[in-house]
Amino acid sequence: MPSLRVYRASDEFTRELLGRLSRGFLLAIGGVLILIGLAIEFLPLPLHLPGMAVIVVGLMLVLRNSFKAKRHFVRMQHSHPKMVFPLRRLLRREPEVFPVAWQQFLRAERLILPKRVRFGVRMRRRVRARMRARS
Repeated sequence: MPSLRVYRASDEFTRELLGRLSRGFLLAIGGVLILIGLAIEFLPLPLHLPGMAVIVVGLMLVLRNSFKAKRHFVRMQHSHPKMVFPLRRLLRREPEVFPVAWQQFLRAERLILPKRVRFGVRMRRRVRARMRARS
């Protein structure tokens, strides 16, 4: 039996209004999460990873609900691909959290420590050699 519901212009207006309101609400929540994550990042406590996770969740909400933010993110991606690529990897459906964290650790180590005292690459090589010896 066909539906007796008649579509009206007011229904379309209401649907559009609710869509805009919900998008604005999610955008505000995303912005608040980004600010909370930044506040956690700058605390003197060792809370780097939880702060980064909160920032990524907020960024996901903002990028999914704002066309301007999405355009700006794409521009940033084209102008600074090495800076934005880890974020893109974390924004995927199945994020690669440990490889991104390891890559960022190696990058920070290379920026801060002189070559003779870096230990990340040597540690990775030792672990891989042990894994190969076991199998």
